[in-house]
Amino acid sequence: MKVTIIGAGAIGGLAGAYMSKAGHDVLLVDRWAEHVDAINRDGLYIDGIRGEMRVPVRAEHIGALKGPLEAVLIATKSQHTEEAVCQILPLMGADSFIVSFQNGFNEPAIAGLLDEYGLGGADNVIGSIPNYGGALVDPGHLEFVHEGPIQLGEMRRGRTARLTALGEMLGTLTEVQLSDNIWGQIWAKEVYSAQVVFSALADARIHETLGNERFARIAGAVVREALGIADANGIAVEAFDFFDPSNYRVETAADTSKLLANINHAIWLLKKDQKPGGHVFRKQGSGIWWDIVYRKRQSEVRASNGKLIELGKKVGADVRLNDRMCTMIYEIEDGKRQLGFHNFEELGAYAEEIGRALP
Repeated sequence: MKVTIIGAGAIGGLAGAYMSKAGHDVLLVDRWAEHVDAINRDGLYIDGIRGEMRVPVRAEHIGALKGPLEAVLIATKSQHTEEAVCQILPLMGADSFIVSFQNGFNEPAIAGLLDEYGLGGADNVIGSIPNYGGALVDPGHLEFVHEGPIQLGEMRRGRTARLTALGEMLGTLTEVQLSDNIWGQIWAKEVYSAQVVFSALADARIHETLGNERFARIAGAVVREALGIADANGIAVEAFDFFDPSNYRVETAADTSKLLANINHAIWLLKKDQKPGGHVFRKQGSGIWWDIVYRKRQSEVRASNGKLIELGKKVGADVRLNDRMCTMIYEIEDGKRQLGFHNFEELGAYAEEIGRALP
């Protein structure tokens, strides 16, 4: 199978490097010219939890890409999904299909574009959740930050040969779990990501944000509300990796205590592979934090969590806490608000005011 990955950042780049290293036919495509040039010149340099390596992998500028394409993994930020798909539609053929290899509710938009182009719509879309983590540090340089599996599933066709083949290829990077309800798992990731957005309200490490019991209670309230949005949309939210939605259906003080223990365990899982005295990690927070603090660019919150809020409003769900949190992130990105712990306190006070705080 020939794989083309659009977006050679941490998620797409790591997948492309490991598949290429295993001998698979992989092409990385990116619009950052310096990054593409560095990969072609020196290979992809990767450091982090698995040590240092340099992997030769083919890379191409987006404007020079040629068809026909087969498996296309869209690994851009959510806000760039439709632009990326539109660029490759003329290069697709009868055997082409697209994988949303990213965060966000991107699969319906991708299916719509394929349908408009007469390319099979949702029949040719695979959804995924890449639960490993990394960072694009500099041109040609990725940091592998934490381990995690990939959930992978057809949006409509069930267990196909192409799904199995792609799963085996991605298995050269990490464990791949084939899913029969990938849409429910995608919703789960977006519900869970509400606390990831929360942690990005301050320029601090995870043990100072979600690891702080007072702040974790607020994050838990945000996720509980996000879970209500999924419920209102009739979604069967699936558990994945370190997220079990049942822990966030908090009704009693005992439930809150159980949830706080679960959040602490999730933090441990994210950090367990980072050995003391080893690699000094540049990325100390979420991808949202990385975009805001390190890359100095807009994160994908508007396109990802913002979409969750829109879906909630359409069905009359209570979205007030998530809406306020995302607005705070937008203000930070627009230079109208400072990062800091005061944002947690402000959101916590708002949760109390509207009766959304945990017991």
